Order: sequence, then C-alpha cells, then structure tokens
Amino acid sequence: MSGIEYVRGDATAPRGKGVKVVAHVCNDLGGWGKGFVLAVSARWAEPEVAYRRWHRERAGNDFGLGAAQFVRVEPYVWVANLVGQRGIRAGRSSGVPVRYEAVDAALGLLADKAVELGASVHMPRIGCGLAGGRWARVEPLVAERLVARGIPVTVYDFGA
Repeated sequence: MSGIEYVRGDATAPRGKGVKVVAHVCNDLGGWGKGFVLAVSARWAEPEVAYRRWHRERAGNDFGLGAAQFVRVEPYVWVANLVGQRGIRAGRSSGVPVRYEAVDAALGLLADKAVELGASVHMPRIGCGLAGGRWARVEPLVAERLVARGIPVTVYDFGA
C-alpha cells in the first residue's frame, strides 16, 4: 500500500546498509519490561537506561506523549523511544493504551531525525502489541510521516 517493506525477522537486527533507526513505542509511565522492549534490552542496554533517566528527569525535559528520544547504540544504529502509549493495560480496563495522535507526533520527530542522519527506519508493527493499537490505523501514519518524506521503512514481523 504505502511503500513500506514488510519482512519476517527481528527488528533489533535491522537489514541493509547505512545508518538505521530502530523505532518502537513506549508508555508514558516510565515502565519498561514487557513486549518489544525486552528484545531491545537483550541487544543493547543504552535505550532502557536513557528512557528511564528521561522519565525520571521529566520535570525538566520533553518527556510525554508524542515525544521521541534517540539513543545511539552502534556506530550506524540508533534506537528511537517513541512515547505513544498512555499508561499500560491493566486488568479489565476499557480501551487501549495506544494514542494514535501521540504516535503520529512522535513519528514526525522520527522523520526529522532520520532525514538529519540520512537513515532508514526499522520497526515492528509499532503500537500494535501491548499498546493494543490496530495496524490499519498506524500504517497510514508511518506512510504519511516517513515514506512520504522519502525515508525507507522496513516493518518486521517476528518469526520464521
């Protein structure tokens, strides 16, 4: 549909040459411990450390829904912590934690960083795991914010 390349594999092992940004959605509570972040932390310690510090020091920074944090983890690989989830799903709460408008805003910041770095973007189906979102709502945002600006995007579906 949108110029997004879909592949089977692990988004924490992005394919291709050049600078790459691995993007994922975080919550606004400072929680890091379930879902895709476990794969991120298994590969690199820095994104979790940076995210937790960013949240802890939020009174003096831009942490909040729609914000993005960029952490360099290898010479040509960055991780983008995108705050696009309000809280976490707990018990029988109604509604889903994803906030599409926050994902959209964070994708705009990601696009600016990708252009600045000359990078491609790699991600799972962001906002659609624990955040409870629907890819049918997220995919057009990715297409509009990233693909429309000429940024190569690869979406990884984990598994063989």
